[in-house]
Amino acid sequence: MPASAPDGAHLTARRPIMALLEQLGRKGTLRILWELRDGTPQSFRLLQGNADEMSPSVLNDRLKELRALQIVALVEQGYALTESGAELVKRLKPLNQWADRWFEGL
Repeated sequence: MPASAPDGAHLTARRPIMALLEQLGRKGTLRILWELRDGTPQSFRLLQGNADEMSPSVLNDRLKELRALQIVALVEQGYALTESGAELVKRLKPLNQWADRWFEGL
């Protein structure tokens, strides 16, 4: 695990879950992961469009961070989840199912 996030934010090795949740809570991070969930690489422009026209600077910053954390990779066809990123998204899917049920009950 990297000692620090690309922007210098400290990632503590003693509390990896907190480091992960902090990263996932950054603006746009979850949206990027969700848009890449099917395994099909996307160009920067396509990813931006699919992410509700996220600002280019935010998208660029999050992609840099996710690449440094080895969750997203830049491949020939665009950006894609790494094996680790795909596993993370797989583990988020039950949370999505719970959220759907929760939202229906509101």
